[in-house]
Amino acid sequence: MSAAPTAEGYADVVARIARAAQAAGRDPAAVTLVAVSKTQPWEAIEPVLAAGHRVFGENRVQEAMTRWEGRADGLTLHLIGPLQSNKSREAVGFFDVIESLDREKLARTLADEVQRQGRLPRLYVQVNTGEEPQKAGVIPPDADAFIAACRANYGLMPEGLMCIPPADEPPGPHFALLKKIAERNGLTKLSMGMSGDFETAIRFGATSVRVGSAVFGERR
Repeated sequence: MSAAPTAEGYADVVARIARAAQAAGRDPAAVTLVAVSKTQPWEAIEPVLAAGHRVFGENRVQEAMTRWEGRADGLTLHLIGPLQSNKSREAVGFFDVIESLDREKLARTLADEVQRQGRLPRLYVQVNTGEEPQKAGVIPPDADAFIAACRANYGLMPEGLMCIPPADEPPGPHFALLKKIAERNGLTKLSMGMSGDFETAIRFGATSVRVGSAVFGERR
C-alpha cells in the first residue's frame, strides 16, 4: 500500500524559492508560487491546500472547472495553457488570471466577454521566446505591437508576460528577453520558470513561477 501524499514537495519548493530570491537580493514575498495542479489527483492537491497554499495553475478550462467547482473560494486560479477563443466565456467567468493571451482574435473575444460579464481577470501576454512553431505565444518581434493593440483596440491592460523556453536550450537568455520586452512596455509581472528552472527564473526577475512536479510529485 502506497503512502498518502504529503506536502513535503511543496515545503521544499517554498524553501528553494526563498533561497533563490535571497541570493538574488530580492524579497521572497515578491515571488508567487503557482502550484500547477493540472492532471493531479485530488489526494495530491489536498495536502498542499491544507498547508495553506492558495494559488494554483491549470492548463485546460473544462478540466479546471471540474476539479475546482465548489472548492475555489479564497483561491487564485491561473489559466496557464493555450486558450481557444470559443472557451473565452468560461475562462473569463472562472479564472482569476489568464496567462496565455497571444493573438488578436483571442483579445477580441476576451474583451467582449469582459464587457458582457463585468468581470476582468488579470491578463498576461504569452511570448514564444524561442519562436517554436509548435508552441503558443506571440513571437518577440511582434510583442510590442500586440501589447499596444490589446490596450488601444480592445481596452485590455495586461499586467505581465509569460514564457515557456525551449526545452533544449538554456533558459536564462529567454528569461532575460522576456524581462526586456516587459520593461519597454511598462509591464511589471513576469511569469517564468517551472520545476526544472524556477531558481534561474527568479534570478532573472520572475514574479511568479509555475511549478507542478516538484510540488506534487510526478504526474500519474
